[in-house]
Amino acid sequence: MKLSELAKLTDSTLENGDGELEITSAAGLDIASPSDVSFLANPKYTPQINDTKAGAIFLTNGVKIERTDIAVLRVADSYVAYTLALRAFFPEPELRAFIHPTAVIDDTATVHPNVEIHANVVIGRNCTIASGVKIMPNVTIYDGVSIGEGTTLHSGVSVRENCEIGRNCIVHNNSTIGSDGFGYAKTADKKWLKIPQTGRVVLEDDVEIGANTAIDCASVGETRIKTGAKIDNLVQIGHSCTIEEDALICSQTGLAGSSHIGKRVLLTGQVGIAGHLKVGDDAILTAKSAVSHDVEPGKIISGVPGFDNKDWLRSTAAFRRLGEMAQRLRKLEKQVFGDDR
Repeated sequence: MKLSELAKLTDSTLENGDGELEITSAAGLDIASPSDVSFLANPKYTPQINDTKAGAIFLTNGVKIERTDIAVLRVADSYVAYTLALRAFFPEPELRAFIHPTAVIDDTATVHPNVEIHANVVIGRNCTIASGVKIMPNVTIYDGVSIGEGTTLHSGVSVRENCEIGRNCIVHNNSTIGSDGFGYAKTADKKWLKIPQTGRVVLEDDVEIGANTAIDCASVGETRIKTGAKIDNLVQIGHSCTIEEDALICSQTGLAGSSHIGKRVLLTGQVGIAGHLKVGDDAILTAKSAVSHDVEPGKIISGVPGFDNKDWLRSTAAFRRLGEMAQRLRKLEKQVFGDDR
């Protein structure tokens, strides 16, 4: 792809360099070759520009570099432009319409002819599989499941009974959609009695689920992951939870039952959310935070138990000085009360 074509594709401006330069791939500053385009988004990597062999670089408006021998593509957001370049150079493989002979598909299932179904896939009764769906080896789809156009299920995925997956979703390896919610009632003799989990999980359009993630169905009703939400590997979503549009949930986060996560919320790694809580739109919970109360929209929360990030930063700064403060206090006690204290 010519550099001028790449500039048009990424809505960037070629600031200097030859528009006829052939760019064949995209790579990081440290490994890029003269036929690669790279980018600078994090200022800490600025020194790498001095040594990079990249033929071109995406730079966000206002960012300046000293080198003049490298083509610059000026853009509003260099990371987004680089992502667009990666998507252009490494497109998703086109669908190959076939059904592997080892796939087991119930006669009552409705499967569009334009699908890609690999070895050892099992599709249960009354399922609906739309056009453009890719189902990789060893996927199990229980009865009554609906899967929308263009969705991909990677190997080892299980989709439990009556769940619904929308259009253009991606579910990565070994994740389970619709596993039983964790619900038990204690009997008079203090035994745990399992509560039937009769609900379902709904993934709306453009949802992506990482590997080894479990999304539990509701005891009644549904667990719903709304349009554009992205969930990382090793995440637990409890029964009856709702994840609103474009929320981002990072690895090893756990949501107890009936949690409500607002639009564009960011839950970073190992966050814990107690049950029946609401996290407001655009809130951020930093790594290893845990909350047992509702979170207001737009708040940044840190710590265990979680509280305002600015207060948490001040508290952790003070915590690091506790040893020094204790030593100073002992000296003051001796000055005031003497050695007999």
